Amino acid sequence: MKKVFKIAGMTFVVIFMLNGSVLNKPKIAASEVSYKSGNETVKAFMAIPDGKGPFPAMVMIHEWWGLNDWIKENAKTFAEKGYLALAIDLYRRRSTSNRGEAHELSRGLPEDRAIRDLKTAVAYLQSRKDVKKNKIGSIGWCMGGGYSLQTALNVPDLAACVINYGRLVTEHESIKKIPCPILGIFGEEDRGISVNSVKNFEKACKKAGQDINVHLYPNVGHAFINPNNKRGYDKATAEKAWKVTFEFLDQELKK
Repeated sequence: MKKVFKIAGMTFVVIFMLNGSVLNKPKIAASEVSYKSGNETVKAFMAIPDGKGPFPAMVMIHEWWGLNDWIKENAKTFAEKGYLALAIDLYRRRSTSNRGEAHELSRGLPEDRAIRDLKTAVAYLQSRKDVKKNKIGSIGWCMGGGYSLQTALNVPDLAACVINYGRLVTEHESIKKIPCPILGIFGEEDRGISVNSVKNFEKACKKAGQDINVHLYPNVGHAFINPNNKRGYDKATAEKAWKVTFEFLDQELKK
C-alpha cells in the first residue's frame, strides 16, 4: 500500500508493509475484569478477539511471579489467534520480579482458594455470550502449569489442558478425573520437574486411558519459554513449543 502526501510543495511517499505489519494485526479488546469467587472478588486480564463470536476461550494461569506483563502479552496473542483469553490473578494484585518474593507468594497461596478461583473462572467464561461454553481450555506455566492440571482435575467439562513444566500428579484415581486431552511441555534439564516424573505422569495417564501428548525437549530446563528468564530462555525451542501448543488447541477447541 502506498500513500502520497504533499506538504508545502514537497511530496512524501509513505509505504506501509502489509506483511506482518500493524495493519494486518487482528484487532483485540483488552481490559481488566472481575468475577466472584466465593465471597471474594478476583481480578483478571481479559483479551477478546475481533468479531462477534462466540469464541473458544482459555483460562491462563501465571507463574510464581504473578500476573505480569508477559502473561498479559500472551493473553493478547491468544486473542489475536481467535481465543478469548482470561488471565487470572491468583495473588490478588501482587506480583514481583524478585525470586525470593515470588517464592514467598507461591508458598502463601492457599491451594483450595486457587482451585476455587480457577473453577469459578471457567464458570465466568461459560456465563458470557461471546464464549463457546463447551470449548474452554486451560494453560499455565511453572506454578501455573501445575494449576492448569488442577483445573482439569476439578472442572469436569474442561475441553483442553496445557501444562508447561508444572507440578504433576500420578495417582490413578486423580488422573481418571481428567475430562479432556492434555498437552504437556517440559525440558529435559528441568531440575524441578524431573524427566522421571514426566514419564511417570505420561505412563499413568495412558494407563487411565487419557488422551495425552507429551513433548520433552532436550537441552532446556525450567521456564525455557519465558524470554524474561535470561539464563534459561531458548528462543528456538520456545517457538517449537508455541507451535505445538496452538496446533493442539486449534484441534481441540476450534473443530
